[in-house]
This record gives sequence, structure tokens and C-alpha cells, in this order.
Amino acid sequence: GILQHPDGTVLKQLQPPPRGPREQEFYNKVYDSDCCDSILLELREYLPKYFGVWSPPTAPNDTYLKLEDVTRKFNKPCIMDVKIGQKSYDPYASAEKIQQQVSKYPLMEEIGFLVLGMRVYHVSSDSYETQNQHYGRSLTKETVKDGISKFFHNGYCLRKDAIAASIQKIEKILEWFEGQQQLNFYASSLLFVYEGLCQATTVRLSDVTLAEKRGVPKGLLSGGDILEYNNNIHVINSTENGKIEASVSKGLSKFYALHKKAYSKRHHSQLSLKVENLEQDNMWKSSTCITQEHLNGNVIPQLEKVFCHMPTEIKESANVEVRMIDFAHVFPSNTKDEGYIYGLKNLITVLQNILDN
Repeated sequence: GILQHPDGTVLKQLQPPPRGPREQEFYNKVYDSDCCDSILLELREYLPKYFGVWSPPTAPNDTYLKLEDVTRKFNKPCIMDVKIGQKSYDPYASAEKIQQQVSKYPLMEEIGFLVLGMRVYHVSSDSYETQNQHYGRSLTKETVKDGISKFFHNGYCLRKDAIAASIQKIEKILEWFEGQQQLNFYASSLLFVYEGLCQATTVRLSDVTLAEKRGVPKGLLSGGDILEYNNNIHVINSTENGKIEASVSKGLSKFYALHKKAYSKRHHSQLSLKVENLEQDNMWKSSTCITQEHLNGNVIPQLEKVFCHMPTEIKESANVEVRMIDFAHVFPSNTKDEGYIYGLKNLITVLQNILDN
């Protein structure tokens, strides 16, 4: 799993050789301070920022890649991981490895991508729906469109603004791939993130403000450490300057709190949803107050109006990130990465079909 450093970056444990060192070498090459290769400099725009490696004080032999948390700026991040390419095995894979990878998803070569998982925020229940890799592998040529559209559905309607913005981001990555012949990527993914709280709305759930729901819950753990919530990653926060306190060194089990399940259950008799639209010449205004028992009833048409018929200006500025991740199988090349390009084009086609329909 991914851990979070107290300074807000995320920590990805280095995989065993040769995968881990290869991924570290890739990041070092792209983010070399002396790099003057225009291809690699542009590639940085499509990756999480890289901050070198890190080891915990109590386990100096454990190495982690220190990366930007792409989800950090979102209030209710909806996240999807899509493996891209016609082959999920690299050119040096053994026959056994190739057979293993192909058997996991035989359609990979034909479709060019595989949904590895998603987490979608549903406004009505103020909760997330998650799907794992088994969901993605169950998708066929006939169902892959509906399977991906699920990621952009917030429980009321399709977030077409997020789809349109995602297509634009993928097209930029595709342009980069069309213009480079020095790297080939295998078993690499695109990480999609969009804001689950629609930009056109401000949602207040009773007396719980967005800051409280997004940030640090009330109450401290034993020892005075605060348990911070960030997109399903549970971490023990420490001093404000981001340095790990000595208390963290007392035990990794306390620092690695990923497996600690802590949920704050909230009971609200009424959900107040106020829609405040940007005041521009041709934009509409709407304000709705609804109770929970009506959430699945006659207010749905009103909410569909709120979430679906957003002005073009808002759609174009949707808060969306699409970043390339997972580089344990990146190799030098002197040809275009046709497998990755094929996958990107197919994914764009599917997303465009969802948008058009």
C-alpha cells in the first residue's frame, strides 16, 4: 500500500530488484536537476513530482520513493487506476510470466487498457463506492464503456465535465507519446482524480463543515498524536514542520497505521444542499433544501439539473488530474511505444462515446 509522510507527500515502498531499482532510476533520470532533454522535461508534467527516496528512522534498510500526493488538493477525490498498453509484461519476461499476465486479462491486447480499481464519491450518501481489480477484469468489449462510465457517475448523474477534462488531459499525454522514441512503458498506469463535490455546488452536511470532513477529526490518539484522514490513507501526523517525532520511532506499527480502521459515523436528520452558481450573464441560479427521506425521491430531477446541466465555462475548468504512475517496467527504445499509444487512443474513444451518449 501507499503510506503518507507527515509533510503531505506519499511513500511508495521500493519493490525488490530489478523492478524497484528500475523505477527509482526512471524517476532519477526524469527529475535530474541537470536534465536538459526536452522530452523528459515535458514528461514531468504528466508524472507525480518526485522528491527522492526516504527511509523510516527505525528501519533504515526500508526504502520508499517520496512522491507528490496527487489527491491532496481535492475535498472528495474520485480516483481510478487504469493500466495502459496492449501488453502488461515487458520484453524480458519469461514465457511463464507472459502466460500469467495474459491469463489475467486476455482482452488487454485488443482493448489496450485495464481498469485496476476505482473509488467514486456519491453525494447523496456522503460515501464512497469502491471497485477492485476483479471488477476491471470482468469487463468485456461490450461492457467496458458502461464499466468506465461508473467512475464518472456520482449517484445522480454523469459528470460530463470531468469526462471532457479527462479526455483533454489524455490527449496531451498522447501527443507526448507520439513525439518520443526513447522510452517504452509496460504495466504502467494512468491515475485519474476528479473532485467529487461538483464545482458548481457548495454542500453543507448539518453542522459538519467541509474542512472538518476533509481534515483532522476531533480527538487524539493515545500519546497525543493526531489521526489524520486523507483519501483512505490513515497516517499518524507529527510536528508542524513535517519532521517525524521521536515517538514515531518507538514502533513502526504506530507509524504505519494503514490497517487501522477508524470511522466517524455521523447521523444527520437533514441534508442541506445549497447550490450557488457563478454569476455570469447566461447562467442559471438554483437553491434547493432537501431531507434525507427525499434524496431518492422526487428531488432527483432537480439534482440532475444541478449536476448535469452545468455551463460550458464550468465544464472546461473541471478540477481533474490525469497522471502517469508505476514505472517498474520502463525501458530504453528507439521506436514509438505503439502499445501504449494504442491503449490511449482506445481509452479516449471509449470516454468520447460515453460523453456523446
